[in-house]
Amino acid sequence: MDAVRLWSLSSQPLKQLIRTTTTRLVVRCCSSSSTTTGGLAPKAGGRSRRLSASTSTSDKDAVRAIRLNKVQELRSKGLEPYGYSWDRTHSANQLQHVYKHLENGEETKPEEDGVSIAGRIVARRAFGKLAFLTLRDDSGTIQLYCEKERLSDDQFDQLKGLVDIGDIVGATGSIKRTEKGELSVYVSSFAILTKSLLPLPDKYHGLTDVDKRYRQRYVDMIANPEVADVFRKRAKVVSEIRKTVESFGFIEVETPVLQGAAGGAEARPFVTYHNSLGRDLYLRIATELHLKRMLVGGFEKVYEIGRIFRNEGISTRHNPEFTTIEMYEAYSDYESMMNMAEEIVTQCALAVHGKLTLDYQGVEIHLERPWRRESMHNLVKEATGITFNEFGNDLQGAKEVTLKNLGADLDYKYKSSIEACSSIGHLLNEVFEIVVEPKLVQPTFVLDYPIEISPLAKPHRRHAGLTERFELFICGRELANAFSELTDPMDQRGRLEEQVRQHNEKRSAAISEMDGAEDKREENDESYEVTLDDDFLTALEYGMPPASGMGLGIDRLVMLLTNSASIRDVIAFPVLKIQQ
Repeated sequence: MDAVRLWSLSSQPLKQLIRTTTTRLVVRCCSSSSTTTGGLAPKAGGRSRRLSASTSTSDKDAVRAIRLNKVQELRSKGLEPYGYSWDRTHSANQLQHVYKHLENGEETKPEEDGVSIAGRIVARRAFGKLAFLTLRDDSGTIQLYCEKERLSDDQFDQLKGLVDIGDIVGATGSIKRTEKGELSVYVSSFAILTKSLLPLPDKYHGLTDVDKRYRQRYVDMIANPEVADVFRKRAKVVSEIRKTVESFGFIEVETPVLQGAAGGAEARPFVTYHNSLGRDLYLRIATELHLKRMLVGGFEKVYEIGRIFRNEGISTRHNPEFTTIEMYEAYSDYESMMNMAEEIVTQCALAVHGKLTLDYQGVEIHLERPWRRESMHNLVKEATGITFNEFGNDLQGAKEVTLKNLGADLDYKYKSSIEACSSIGHLLNEVFEIVVEPKLVQPTFVLDYPIEISPLAKPHRRHAGLTERFELFICGRELANAFSELTDPMDQRGRLEEQVRQHNEKRSAAISEMDGAEDKREENDESYEVTLDDDFLTALEYGMPPASGMGLGIDRLVMLLTNSASIRDVIAFPVLKIQQ
């Protein structure tokens, strides 16, 4: 009887089409294109499981066919199912605020308080001469109260037979609060502005397939409104970052995405080919080297918020393209950037939450300043008892002590990476990443990195073999990286040339081990070429003022401020594997 009652809501041409389908398909199509309550309420037993299961491809095709028929019917009546515009007087949220004083059962006068609204229909109930539709716009939801006597001509029949969940409609009318307390637009006229051809995800299960949520983010945001809130907060974070740094006098600039040499970081670049120039170009792996050219040119405070591209692995923390802010300030050192990092993160937290205590994945994070500042050497000593600066140049001795102290807790991968370290500095950093980094939950500035892993940082003014560099860690992940910038052009050339030499040695060894297997060569992290940016080195020879610089990962900051476990949750359209 439920199915019979539902079909009575449809127009005659639709009945004719549906008669050709099976009974099971009829019920499914109703659940996707008509109402979400009444006859479709789930019942106990296997039938309810079938009704609430995810819509299959064949069901989607059937629903699409029905809705295409409705498009034709609308046009046959002289109605355009894909409108051009709609004059709105209010958003849903504005109506909820302006008319919050209305008592239950109270209605405004149509001639004095007529309103116009537009949005997507996300739920509907229809029976007899009444229909209730839930309309959602960018601000929230409001109910459409539709009564046959209030609508002109045959609009009520069109509403019941031709409007589906997922359609975008415009409606005008007065405001009424129902006897049950639901603020509603008491509809006097409406129009279908966009006819939806595909059904939205099932009301009771929603869009739960994680992979599909990322691939069809537009459906994810419709089915799960809280997802859109993440991207609203992301926009607020980016806006607050700009506001904060510009209040300190920084100027936003733009640097090339396509570069002749990918520099400013150690990462595998994406390579493309420019036909007219007849040469390879690289998608940038950092904005650093061009921003420093701006300092050479006379700018003293510059920043860029931009997309970065690295042809590396994908994980909950890594996406091949991501967003950073990089900033450079003349006549300052890395102490200045620590203060700036604190300022940016705390201002963004206040903008999003209004407080500096956050919950991240069940852990309470305290952002009140000042944050802990400690050297990498001291943090490693605290965690392992090993004092690495006592080894001098005895790399083998340092490895033996490290493996002895940590061996029982290390898996094969970590033991191999320790054995492969080429210097005391590399070994210190490897132990830090394995043992210390995951434990840095509260905001911590890790200071004074080894010179071997910091080719763009100034030598430490007090500690030989170290640089004036810090990384900011929160929740066990790096959020920012900063230096007192290296300005000596000869020192810079020597370090970059050594970096290229070491990489090329690893690359040659990796290629030899693969015995010419081209498919494996493409996958190996060391198999790409590293090129020297000679023009950057030339720029340094013209003279760059003393400066500090910092790169801060915006995606990871948004993860922290929105309690998101994966970077894919804060990137609207993340890169994914091709579906098989």
